[in-house]
Amino acid sequence: MKKMKSGMLFLSVVLFSISLKAQTIDQAKSLLYYERYKSARAAFEKLVAANPNDVDAVYWLGQTMISPDDKTAKDVSDAKALYQKTLLANSNSALLLAGIGHIELLEGKDQDARNHFETAISISQGKSVPVLNAVGFANVNAKNGDAAYAIEKLKLAIAAVKKMNDPDVYVNLGDAYKKTGDGGQAQIAYEAALVLNPKYARASYRIGKIYQTQGATQEEIYMKYYNEAIAKDPAYAPVYENLYNLYYTTDVPKSAQYLDKFLANTDDNPKNCYLRASILYAQALFADAVKKADECIGSSSTPYPKLFGIKAYAYNKLNDSINAKASFEKYFQLADTSIIGMGDYSTYASLLLKFTGNDSIAGSYVDKAVALDTLEANKVTYLKAMAANYETQKKFKEAAVWYNKVVNVKKAPGKVDLYNAGYNYFRTGKYDAAINIFTLFSQKFPEDAFGYYMVAKSKWGIDSLMAQAAANADFEKTIAVGMTDSVKYKPQIIGSYKYFVAYYANIKKDNATAIEYCDKILALDPSDAEAINNKAALSAPAPKQKPAAAKPAAAKSGAAPKKN
Repeated sequence: MKKMKSGMLFLSVVLFSISLKAQTIDQAKSLLYYERYKSARAAFEKLVAANPNDVDAVYWLGQTMISPDDKTAKDVSDAKALYQKTLLANSNSALLLAGIGHIELLEGKDQDARNHFETAISISQGKSVPVLNAVGFANVNAKNGDAAYAIEKLKLAIAAVKKMNDPDVYVNLGDAYKKTGDGGQAQIAYEAALVLNPKYARASYRIGKIYQTQGATQEEIYMKYYNEAIAKDPAYAPVYENLYNLYYTTDVPKSAQYLDKFLANTDDNPKNCYLRASILYAQALFADAVKKADECIGSSSTPYPKLFGIKAYAYNKLNDSINAKASFEKYFQLADTSIIGMGDYSTYASLLLKFTGNDSIAGSYVDKAVALDTLEANKVTYLKAMAANYETQKKFKEAAVWYNKVVNVKKAPGKVDLYNAGYNYFRTGKYDAAINIFTLFSQKFPEDAFGYYMVAKSKWGIDSLMAQAAANADFEKTIAVGMTDSVKYKPQIIGSYKYFVAYYANIKKDNATAIEYCDKILALDPSDAEAINNKAALSAPAPKQKPAAAKPAAAKSGAAPKKN
């Protein structure tokens, strides 16, 4: 009997220990759910310090390092080292293998990652919800992750047990659908998470994000879901941060209110100091923003790099280009490329153009901005700024190159876009490039005579002596199309007629036809002085030539003059 009691006591202690561990892990995971990465990392570090082979704690500690949007290359490297070290003593840990796969996706090693994912799933026999969820999340979280693969594995996680009760799996499934662009299926998945846990604010927040991506016309709907998330869990900070960013440029007072709520519900860290400086900038308190940023920088041994960015923007608004340039350079020096945005690159490029001799380097930053941005309108704005800069300097060759980038970026370049590129090529003698652009112009706008006219003029630029008649057909096409509206296309029609006056007079020696073209010009513009003068010259009888006097042959010794 005593042995039984002793055994039961031992079992109770073990169960209590397991329960305590689970409770502690869940508490730490809860901090991660609230995106309180600093607190979550500290909590998991304590668990790992107590038991370095606690693979659950190790996995989640690594996640606190690589999940934040402002993670650095060092964070990824540190997480990788942690996973690899723990795997040495736990080589069959499916969860850690999934973690390694996540790291490899972040490193761009897609095939290595897939191999580790499949190994992790195989080891756990495809029945471990945490492992399948980790694989799904990794492919959603990493930029080059495979969303379809994530959907497949997350569905497998849902089917792995009879009553899968983790709403996080459904939210990750929704995120995977959203990554594929399927907002409808994403919403269904998020709503399934709310069935499991009606208080799961993250799911309501994610539904709101679907509608936010559809633009301001959906504000009533996405605000409904955001307010629902707040009502379900007022401590859920991510929704406040999102609303702070959402209203940052459109309603600064509202943005400031949401920032206060975010700061009240998140960990204190150097980034928060940046946010306080940032809202001062948004309120047009530029000098105050610089002062606050300097305070933040001075109070931290490792200041948040974007503090130098906000200083750069504020100095730029204060027209202090020298300090703005220096601050941008410090920002780019310290910041991981993952947190540098297209606006940072484009603003710095515009700033560089204020200093002579920086055109080329400014262009390289514009290219970076274009590569990062996903909005066509923004890309076009960046490129046009560079083109306009070169036009102002009368560097038309360079302007043409940048206007041509606009043409390549736009899905449907318009007449002005094509004109800007083509004309700048034309006036710098890049006739082949001009022909390509204006041929495209004519293909897209066949009813517009201007495109044919500029192709003709460009071919004339190559065949300047008209010997090959290279431009003839295009000038004829210009006339044919232009005559559908001779008022609108009068300059192009007259320009084409003048070409044929010269062609028939000089190349074909056909004055009668040349005069006919002069008459066509005068029918459209009776006062055209060039046509009047050309007609008169072409109509005048050829001057009679006097017989040439015979020239004596060169005197040679003993030679007689030749007879005519």
